[in-house]
Order: sequence, then C-alpha cells, then structure tokens
Amino acid sequence: MWHKIETRVLAFKKILCVFNQVLKKFARFYRKNRCMKMISGYTANGDRLQQLKAFDESKSGVKGIVDKGITKIPPIFVRPPEFSGCDKPSSGHRTRTQFSVPVVDLTDTVGRRADVVAGVRRAAETVGFFQVVNHGIPKRVLDEMLAAARGFHELHREVKSEYYSRELLRKVKFGSNFDLYQSRFANWRDSLFCVMGPEPLDPQELPLICRDITMEYSENVHKMGVTLFELLSEALGLKPDHLIGLDCAKGHLILSHYYPPCPEPELTMGTSKHSDPDFLTILLQDQIGGLQVLYENQWIDVPPVPGALVVNIGDLLQLVSNDRFKSVEHQVLANHAGPRVSIACFLTPHLHPSTRLYGPIKELLSEDRPPVYKETSLKDFIAYYDKKGLDGNSALTHFKCQR
Repeated sequence: MWHKIETRVLAFKKILCVFNQVLKKFARFYRKNRCMKMISGYTANGDRLQQLKAFDESKSGVKGIVDKGITKIPPIFVRPPEFSGCDKPSSGHRTRTQFSVPVVDLTDTVGRRADVVAGVRRAAETVGFFQVVNHGIPKRVLDEMLAAARGFHELHREVKSEYYSRELLRKVKFGSNFDLYQSRFANWRDSLFCVMGPEPLDPQELPLICRDITMEYSENVHKMGVTLFELLSEALGLKPDHLIGLDCAKGHLILSHYYPPCPEPELTMGTSKHSDPDFLTILLQDQIGGLQVLYENQWIDVPPVPGALVVNIGDLLQLVSNDRFKSVEHQVLANHAGPRVSIACFLTPHLHPSTRLYGPIKELLSEDRPPVYKETSLKDFIAYYDKKGLDGNSALTHFKCQR
C-alpha cells in the first residue's frame, strides 16, 4: 500500500515539475508577445513621435506618468525583445555569481600608498568598477545630498518645469532621457543635470531645495576625484599629476537621477546598457539597488554599501590609457520598489571650449603597444556620443585606429 502511495506521489511531483516548466515558458512567451504587440502597434499607427512629443512637452518626466496612477507602462518605454531581449534571463535581470565588485579603502593613502595604488590598478584594469570606503566625505553630506535630490524630483510639476530644457549648453536643467528622440525605447528615469565646472556655477542657478548641499557635495566629490586621478596616474606608472595635467579633473557635472517605482519593470529599463562619456564617474546611490556592471558577459550586481561611493572608469580614460583601463558597460534595472535615487559625478571638462586633442598617452606606447585610438576633441567625442544615444554600443569603437 505504501509503495503505491509513494509511486503516486512521485508521479504527481513529475507532473508538477512539467507544469511549472510549461508555465515559465508561457510567461516568457507572453512577455515577449506583449512587447512585440505594443511596439508594432504604436509604430504601425505612426503615433510614436506624437507620444514622444506629448511626454516631452508635459515637462513632468516619468514621475508625472507615475503620479497618474498607471498600472501599465506607456509603449514608448517598452524594451524591444531584440534590444537586450526581454525574454532572456541574462539580460536585464538580477544575477547570482561568486564575483563581487572590488572595494578600495582610501584610509591613509600616504602610508599605505603602494597597497592602495595596487588595488586601484587591479580594479581599473579588470572590472573598471570599484567601491571606495573611508573616502573622507562625511555621511551627513551624502545623506543630505540624496534627500535633496529626491526633494527636487518630488516638487510640484509647475516648479520643476521651470528647469525643464533640452538646450545643450544650459548649465542647470531638468529632463528625462537626453536621447529621447534617438533611442529605441525610453528609460524609466528623470534627471537634474548641473555643470559645476570648470567655470564656477552661480549657486542661484540651482533649485533652492538642493542649492546649498549640491555646492557642498560638489566641492567634496571633486576633491576626491583629484585624489583618484593621482592614484590612477601612479597605477599607469606615471607621475601623480599626469592625468590632472591633461585636464581630466578640470570640470565636473552632477546628475541627480530619480527612478520612480515601475508597475512593469520587466518590460523596460531604468538606464539602458552604456558606458560613460567622461574620464571618471563617482556615484552615490541609495539603498534600493539595481545597478549592474557587465563582467565576462554576465551582469553583476553592484549592491549599495552604506557610506561607500561607486567609481567607474569612463570612455575617455580608456582612450588615453590605450585600453589599459576598462570603461565597462553598465545598466540600471527598473524596479517595483522606489523611488531609487542616485547622484553621478562626471569628471570631465565636457563642452568647455578647448583646442586640446585627446589620444593615447605617449609614455604608454611602444612597438608592442601601438595606439589603439586616434586623437579626438572632447567636443567631437560628446557630439558623437549624444547623437548615438544609449544604443548599447560603445562610442569608443568609432574612434579606433584603422589597421
């Protein structure tokens, strides 16, 4: 009797297992089919441009959509299956791996100089990402910066809309998706963009709600950037001031990103796969999570570490280091939870007028290490990056030498 019961239980378990597999396949098929229907639907009707314009002209960003109480995301945000593949677990979903992003301790960078430089070198040459702890920026400043950024994005639409702009040279502007009209799908993210240098920004140009703390955080994070460039110069076997002498730290931008909760996060992205068009990025993120870096063809989570800052190599630093340092692709997942807030500091002169051309550093070249990239101005590099948008392809490919 017991043998018959055990046989039936085993048979039932097998049936349940098959049922679960079928259910998972159906769920993937449903998501893929829905993506394709939504995309083909609004493309065939020719109303995509109208939807983009309506979103843009609302001047309220993604948060304005969420505030309406939506349960489905608008078609312009739906990620096409062939564009990262919304039916592939390895693309746009959390992954489990034994690898973790390196952590660099900046305590006593004088007494422990060799160890710190070695840690920075390993991270910059392999992963292109690392977290820094004991960096010297007070926790109060980090917390207040995150709170102020969130406060700005949660202001009434009428207040925020005064800062809404797509003007290229405007120093302080609020917006959503700089590549809105070029991208295949819009990202689930709003941003406050502030050019802090090289010409000092007049604090009165900043929104009152985040004015004082933005100025204080800007001063702190730029000082930290200078320290990192000194360490990175030594990691390349150069004098500590070499990268600073190339004006890598001459200017910086602060972007306050706001990712509202998303009703269908599996259908879109917070930020599409991309690398950064700067020399170095320093990121402050809250505790929501969602940042991922592409390492050995796997998406690796960059979990929030209280008090830590995330540092990643930018495209321009990979270019001048002649591929010694890696500017790796990364992305941010959309999430049911939220809002997620992050503050990115881009260290670069950006569009500040300059005749300087950037190419591989001469001291790093030899017969065995010929230049990988041709020289370019920052203006031309940024123009190409902005025109290309976040299409999932590296801008660096365009500037490689022809062999």
